[in-house]
Amino acid sequence: MDYFSLIMDMVSIVGQGVAHIFFVSRLTGKERRLWHFAVYCLTLCGIQGLALRLGDNGIFSIATGILGLYAINRFAFRNQRPISWLAAVLAFYVSQLSFGFINSVEAVVVPPFFGSPLLYLLLLVAQVLYFVLCSCCYRAVRKLLAWTEDSQTPYIGLLLFPGLFFFAAELYILQTSYSFFDPAISLAEVGKHSTLLLLQIMGLAALLCTLYAYRQLCQGFQAKAELQSLTQAAHTQKVYITEAQARYEQTKSFRHDIKNHLSVLDGLLKSGKLEEGRGYLKRLETVSEALSFPYQTGNPVVDILLGEKLGLAKEIAAEVSLVLPKPCGIDDFDLCVLFANALDNAIAACRALEGAKVLRISGKRQGDFYLLAFENTCSEEPLPQAGTGLSNIKAVAEKYHGAVLTEKNGRQYYLSVLMNISALQ
Repeated sequence: MDYFSLIMDMVSIVGQGVAHIFFVSRLTGKERRLWHFAVYCLTLCGIQGLALRLGDNGIFSIATGILGLYAINRFAFRNQRPISWLAAVLAFYVSQLSFGFINSVEAVVVPPFFGSPLLYLLLLVAQVLYFVLCSCCYRAVRKLLAWTEDSQTPYIGLLLFPGLFFFAAELYILQTSYSFFDPAISLAEVGKHSTLLLLQIMGLAALLCTLYAYRQLCQGFQAKAELQSLTQAAHTQKVYITEAQARYEQTKSFRHDIKNHLSVLDGLLKSGKLEEGRGYLKRLETVSEALSFPYQTGNPVVDILLGEKLGLAKEIAAEVSLVLPKPCGIDDFDLCVLFANALDNAIAACRALEGAKVLRISGKRQGDFYLLAFENTCSEEPLPQAGTGLSNIKAVAEKYHGAVLTEKNGRQYYLSVLMNISALQ
């Protein structure tokens, strides 16, 4: 039995070490290495050996195990301190909680088999059930609380306090109720262990509810940030549209008065007033230049956007070969959303790059569809996750029964927006 217990303890320690590393790596989105498992499992074995020599009742081994797992989180996975502490506490809490579940059942089922060969089989089954239960609990926690470097985790450290409370309560149950098994199981003992099992299940449910509430909080923060971004973008786009419409009315008025201006200019020339004629012509050129757009796409909103945004990014070589169909059928607000977000993303990517910066914008009709293409230089670093800007572009494309395709090839980034315009003309 001693050898059997030793083997079972070793299997339990190594299994817990593997489970802990898998859990924290999956939870924090970090890549695990073989040496992580080796170092951590050896650390747990060393801690267990030292605890046996010191006659530890389990508190020392668990505390030092949490410190070891924190060190793996902090220095091997390079997680932030609050995340490292929380991941370590949750990993140990779930494993101890699963152990408590199994102990509650073992305290009722195992005592009648003391001295029987079936005891070994029952202990093996209990060990397997422990790892299965532990895996299921880890999966439930990860589903509610998985994060990455760029995910929003405000006040993540606050979760450490309820985590420590649940952990301390579970340790108290294990230390006071499962230090040893009484061979003579009574009805009162059955009721006691059933109650403890229920309390532990409620503890797990309370933890999962806490994590669910935190996830909802994070989603609320993200929704608020996106709403603020959309509100700001909508305000900016309204300004663009208003300015474009005003510029269009000024151009329309100038065209209406051009005959009168030409008549005045003709009269000055016929009367021999050449200097006055030259001055009048220069004033006409100044007015026409003020009303003209650097890019002519056939849509004043898009012309204003291209002129203003590309005018502020003079370090970028812009090539625009784009003529929107007339009538376009796409709402000016939607065009503003599409071009504003695409230009902002492209300009930001170009500015993050050292060297030549190029931005190409083109558009062409393909049957019932119109294809807009944005191509810009970018760094060779992996692109961040899609943000609000690209989501807004996709929303516009889907509104017009189209689609969005993005591709990165080395230092070139491609954004293609396809929209159905057949039903809009």
